[in-house]
Amino acid sequence: MAEQRSELFEGLAEQPTPGPASRGLPRLRVPVRNQLGWEALTLDELLAPEHRARVVWSFVEGLDLSALYAKVKALEGRPGHPPADPRLLLGLWLYATVEQVGSARALDRLCAEHHGFRWMCGGVSVNYHALADFRVAHGAVLERLLTQSFAVLLHAGVADLTRVAQDGVRVRAGAGAASFRRRRTLEQCHQLARGEVARLRSEVANDPGATTARRRAARERAARERAARVAEALSALAALEHRSGKPAAPAEAPPPEDQAPEDQAPGDEGAAPGAHKPAEPRVSTTDPEARIMKMADGGFRPAFNVQFASATGSQLIAGVSIGNVGSDQGQMAPMVEHLAGRYGCRPAELLVDGGFTKLADIEAVSADDKTTVYAPVTKPRAPRRDPHAARPGDTPAVAAWRVRMGTPAAREIYKERAATAECINALARNRGLQRFTVRGLVKAKAVALLFALAHNLMRAHSLSAATA
Repeated sequence: MAEQRSELFEGLAEQPTPGPASRGLPRLRVPVRNQLGWEALTLDELLAPEHRARVVWSFVEGLDLSALYAKVKALEGRPGHPPADPRLLLGLWLYATVEQVGSARALDRLCAEHHGFRWMCGGVSVNYHALADFRVAHGAVLERLLTQSFAVLLHAGVADLTRVAQDGVRVRAGAGAASFRRRRTLEQCHQLARGEVARLRSEVANDPGATTARRRAARERAARERAARVAEALSALAALEHRSGKPAAPAEAPPPEDQAPEDQAPGDEGAAPGAHKPAEPRVSTTDPEARIMKMADGGFRPAFNVQFASATGSQLIAGVSIGNVGSDQGQMAPMVEHLAGRYGCRPAELLVDGGFTKLADIEAVSADDKTTVYAPVTKPRAPRRDPHAARPGDTPAVAAWRVRMGTPAAREIYKERAATAECINALARNRGLQRFTVRGLVKAKAVALLFALAHNLMRAHSLSAATA
């Protein structure tokens, strides 16, 4: 058998013959990587005039970043290592978002390998720690920049708030389904974490040479952060219990299983499924602000609900909000007030899908006839009842909404909702808004604002090119 195998594979190491002997060997251009050469090129000559990195930098150069420069501690005539220009860090993240890069480590690597990012850096060295910290540390500045950039487009006539489409997209949170714990388990984890911190401190006091200073500091910092996260989870759980009206189970009850399948439907918001009794609320020890939500594929996972409000004519994003409630009901009025506070006027028409349909919300948004709501009417249970006829008990605003949605004009206007909101959601997904790699509502909103800024940047560039 061994002799047969050796004879079978004996000829694999031989070079194949190129053809008849008279034909000769083929002439090919093969790579030579040890050849010395000189290329007198600048970074500016590496990019085409219409490269997207230049588009991003042109946008960043026109922004007012005085709030970021005011936080720089390295001043002329004083000691201290100068940090990277905030304008550069913002430009890098906007360009990374356009290029579907969402990792600080990947962005750090591209700044040394990719021509576009190298051109953006212009010889300034960056590291992933500074990039990661910058992305989530200036949410208020990013929101102000979004408002200012959209206001400029409003003044230029490129965008308007006549007709606005609002939609929510659920983005996977940076917390595992198995990290959700009930009160009893959270209290046990908190006690263990505090005990670990006390043990490490006593170890240092009794034997300073037990471990190296760096390892000891890292272990103690990890224990403190673990205790802080569990304490935050307990605080979030108390608020969740108060809102849901489901107190924790008695202490003498046996501890339940905390891990549940990721795609299993919870009994209530942030809670595990229960068939015979109300489930206890649970909170994640990884991200206490994340909640279990129903995703687009029908599964249930920890997520945040990101709301985008965009102008239908230009498909530019005017407002961004984020929450940890899986339902879109109750999101219309806060967004309308947000836009009114930012731009000094309410949208004349608001287009939303059936998930936003709630009579109290329609009444609140339609107050004083300043905003007209276009939303699908719920199908009545009685098959013969006209869904667009006013019902007893309807307020004038709700009755007008029912009648309005039965007209051909309203149905034609409502078609713009999907063409605008669904398109923007799809673009955000394609650019990497699939899962948050940061934790907490504040940091997640900063990432969502970067996506909105990047979208408006590229959309405004496309509109200006089409106009030219």
